[in-house]
Amino acid sequence: MEANMFNLTQNRAVLPKPLHVNSINEIPGAAASEPFSVINIGDGEPSDEVTRTRRNKIREMLKFAWDNYAKYAWGENEFKPLSRRAHHGSIFGREKIGLTIMDGMDTLFIAGLKDEFNAAREWVESSFTLENFGSDLSVFETNIRLVGGMLSCYALTGDKLFLEKADYVAAKLLPAFNTPTEIPYALINLRTNSAKNYFWASSSASILSEIGTLHLEFVYLSELTKKAVYAEKVMKIRDHLDSMEKVNGLYPNYINPKTKKWGHHHISVGALGDSFYEYLLKAWVQSGGEDEKARRMYDEAIDAIQKNLLKTSKGGLSYFAELKYDRIEPKMDHLACFIGGLISLGAQSLAPEEKVKAMKVAEDVTNTCHESYIRTAVGLGPECFRFTADLEATASQSERYYIQRPELIESYFYLWRLTKDPKYREWAWEAAEAFEKHAKVIGGYSGLRNVYELNSQKDDVEQSFLFAETFKYLYLIFSDDNFISLNEWVFNTEAHPLPIKGKNPAYPSQDGSSE
Repeated sequence: MEANMFNLTQNRAVLPKPLHVNSINEIPGAAASEPFSVINIGDGEPSDEVTRTRRNKIREMLKFAWDNYAKYAWGENEFKPLSRRAHHGSIFGREKIGLTIMDGMDTLFIAGLKDEFNAAREWVESSFTLENFGSDLSVFETNIRLVGGMLSCYALTGDKLFLEKADYVAAKLLPAFNTPTEIPYALINLRTNSAKNYFWASSSASILSEIGTLHLEFVYLSELTKKAVYAEKVMKIRDHLDSMEKVNGLYPNYINPKTKKWGHHHISVGALGDSFYEYLLKAWVQSGGEDEKARRMYDEAIDAIQKNLLKTSKGGLSYFAELKYDRIEPKMDHLACFIGGLISLGAQSLAPEEKVKAMKVAEDVTNTCHESYIRTAVGLGPECFRFTADLEATASQSERYYIQRPELIESYFYLWRLTKDPKYREWAWEAAEAFEKHAKVIGGYSGLRNVYELNSQKDDVEQSFLFAETFKYLYLIFSDDNFISLNEWVFNTEAHPLPIKGKNPAYPSQDGSSE
């Protein structure tokens, strides 16, 4: 376990040795705009040979995938690694905004891929723009990937270019908050500044996970730019949610932005709900323990979730079910597999007896997600898995695909750092080996159509979050624990590390100066 984890009154930890291949002075334009004493994150190289070899392999996989994207689809949003051409089927479509570049840059920096990082920076400076974006833009996805990615690069390098781009993108999202309650819509058209919700979302309601996953980025951006509007917007969302009557203490996944009333009573820690709970805890962490409302809301929510949704399968596996009105649905999304890591993170500041209980839940549920992986033919987990008379941590026919999701690797990362149980490193390595064996193709890594078939058909899509999250968490699992330390950094839901107030010089001090 990391020393002094969440001892939020202690002095800042001693910083690791500089990362020799990623000196701030080597980044074009950085020296002239450096606004704070840039944290030297170190190189994070582990001391033992086995872990070092595994870490080098992850870096090799990252570089292989990145080099092919750069060669065949540079500046495009995502990549088809079998066809070796741009992928236009994602939520960002064919609008060329370099999504993979914006999402993956901080991972390149952390992994010491200096040349690749510098080339990406040059593209951001010369080519990134939203001025020609003609389609509807997801407020949530744009925030976590683009704003989060640029803020992370700024915090890691001190290069003002990234702060300017983060501010530029976030400002484009503000018209989405023009609702009677200031609860934002999901989609914004940048040409007309008009916004709307998805038609399928409970009579065009806003989605809990989307409106609740703006806080880390907007608050940090307000602190950096001194533009209060960003923090004010997300604080109002939280105040609304805190004041509303819950359903047995639970938050439904839909809320009407005009009436501030709940939509359908569908409750989940997976899709539509997940990162709302994550940002409650992480807002408290980001604030250095000052945001007591966020911590209270997180504790109350997690307590209600455990009382109402935590179930045990016939085979003895713990899982978080979904609730649709009064009906329990015995399933977990792969997206929900982040919850073990989240609960373990929140447990660190609890009283000893409560901490033991919380850690058991975190480890038990993560074990269940691990079971969903090892019960497949390829050792990679399905999009969703169920617990019925016929299924035990196994997917139904339509849920058997794998799209490079990071959530279980994310939980392995937290549980390794916080328990030092070597099984989490081993489980992560098993997943990395399975990914290398079954997902690698001529131009990178593809998703799989059916994880229960040994020679599954590939979907020919390389997701941007493969670079932002999956590769990053794998790399950090096999790094020294002081590398991107949990004492100094908090990860947004796209795995972009942001600084913790009072612990990291990249977070502004109270008087507005750098720490």
